[in-house]
Amino acid sequence: MGKMGPVGQKWLKSFHILFGCTWAACGLCLTLMSLFIKPTEGLQLYGVDMSRKFIDDVLVAPAATGCLLTGVIYSLLTVWGWFKHRWITVKWLINIFGVVFGTFWLGQWLNALPPISQAEGMAALSNPIYLHARTMNLWGGALQNLTVIFAVFISVLKPWKPMK
Repeated sequence: MGKMGPVGQKWLKSFHILFGCTWAACGLCLTLMSLFIKPTEGLQLYGVDMSRKFIDDVLVAPAATGCLLTGVIYSLLTVWGWFKHRWITVKWLINIFGVVFGTFWLGQWLNALPPISQAEGMAALSNPIYLHARTMNLWGGALQNLTVIFAVFISVLKPWKPMK
């Protein structure tokens, strides 16, 4: 397969960085919202849960998918390849982990919150199912945020020697 030219690579890099930074920034916002927004009544709790779900559905999921797709294009159409450097391998692991964990666990925990807070209001904060989903989403999201931010940094620093 032919390789992408320099102008195409700059566009690809721009989109890859945009997707990665969007994923990292929105993930951080979701975590910070969980930690620092303290609703005092049921509709506020539901509003926060729906706002977090909106950010996840409209920004985080497309950004994570965009990272994955631009990474595939990078590997196919540039000299960077799939596993030529350890830092690329680490980024692949982070991206695949993030998409799978985000889809099958984080997203499910987050999606469980609005129906409960809508139905129960502030009483949701005593519901063990709600509390479990909220806690798991907070800690899992924080872990994912750290890994995505790490991927952003290793994209710039390009540590480790090439694999032989």
